[in-house]
Amino acid sequence: MEPIYIPHLAKAPESTQSVLIEQFLTHLDTLTPVRGKVVVRHRGNFLEVFGQAETIITLTCDRCLQQYNHKLGIKTSEIIWLDPAVNAPDTGPLERETPMEDLVEKLDPQGHFAPDTWIYEQLCLATPPRKLCDNQCPGVKLESEAGSKTTVDRRWQALEAFKRQLTN
Repeated sequence: MEPIYIPHLAKAPESTQSVLIEQFLTHLDTLTPVRGKVVVRHRGNFLEVFGQAETIITLTCDRCLQQYNHKLGIKTSEIIWLDPAVNAPDTGPLERETPMEDLVEKLDPQGHFAPDTWIYEQLCLATPPRKLCDNQCPGVKLESEAGSKTTVDRRWQALEAFKRQLTN
């Protein structure tokens, strides 16, 4: 997918460009291609970006460690400021307080906007931080050994066998 050159976007009809997406994105492991649309509008000193996309990803449950498929979808928008000083070297102190107005996305008005990178970032932000295969997931099943009062997680069996070998 080709990046959009921002000065050309300003001269486009209605200063708008739409990009259809139907491809696998680099660095995002998905089972299906990402399908969606990104609309970018040039508004003078900022870009108005709207996007919607969906795909299916494989996640690992935080409780039982089983893999499951999850439909990941986004419908979002963002304002990206155009600032000619965005690529200027930072000559300020190493440690400083960052004002809230500096916590925004900025691009060079003579630069490019990459729709695939933007969609990738939005999908990463939409990935659930708490990954559960089911709300009623019981977690890892613990098995108790014969004659033992404690339960042993099956993932530790190799270490337990090595421990017994050392004590014999």
